Amino acid sequence: MNLIDGKKIASEIIAELREAVARIQSQNGKIPHLAAVLIGEDPASQAYVKNKVRSCEAVGFASTLIRQPADISEAALLKIVEDLNHNSDIDGFIVQLPLPRHIDEQKITLAIRPEKDVDGFHPVNVGRMAQGLPCYLPATPMGILEMLKRCEIPTAGKEVVVLGRSNIVGTPIAILLSRKGYPGDATVTICHSRTENLSAHTRRADILIAAIGRAEMVTGEMVKPGAVVIDVGINRVDDPTHPKGYRLAGDVHFESVAPVCSWITPVPGGVGQLTVVSLLQNTLSASLKSVFG
Repeated sequence: MNLIDGKKIASEIIAELREAVARIQSQNGKIPHLAAVLIGEDPASQAYVKNKVRSCEAVGFASTLIRQPADISEAALLKIVEDLNHNSDIDGFIVQLPLPRHIDEQKITLAIRPEKDVDGFHPVNVGRMAQGLPCYLPATPMGILEMLKRCEIPTAGKEVVVLGRSNIVGTPIAILLSRKGYPGDATVTICHSRTENLSAHTRRADILIAAIGRAEMVTGEMVKPGAVVIDVGINRVDDPTHPKGYRLAGDVHFESVAPVCSWITPVPGGVGQLTVVSLLQNTLSASLKSVFG
């Protein structure tokens, strides 16, 4: 069993981004600038955004954090999005999800100009992704592709099973791995809550991607010997023996699956390490105008 070290891969990408910024500086070019809009006081969202700002600083990007109260009106948030759309100094921006219930997330996503949508959620970017055109990829699927490439894991002709069909992870990674090229050229099956006889599908997978949001649901007997297992899940599991009263666990039961598979991502320290650096890669592309010109 080989461990896919997300922290190591993220460190490699951060070093590459630093080098890119140094080249831009040497040519007196514009430093990439990422903005983040944070609504309310959700602890997880605050932690995610703080990590993104810190990562910008680590690679030499400029960053802007716009904080607003949870009771901000939808109209006021749309005005912020519009201002960012027209701010030429900001190359890309994100509106941290989830948003308060009184705000239509889809309306906000659609309001972001595709060329500044470094989260890769706008339908224009999703459509371009589906057609194999240049686009900003959603961060987590992009991170999974980086892992497969940097570990030189073959995908052509392989059976890939994706657990979960979300627009953020499951559906896009299924599209990406079925496209021509590397990583890709795979035969992909998407499984979800309505899938019957789930184990029959998972045991067929050469590459199993778990993104279903159920702690440790994938166990050793569900995995084909020698399979590659990518665990996207991150769940809090009550654990009175832990100082915090809980531990973090993936969608995969690591102890029973690791002895069976050829490669596996840990939780924490796996896919999650790649999500923020993928966002930074998209921001660099936005600043260089290498996607939309």
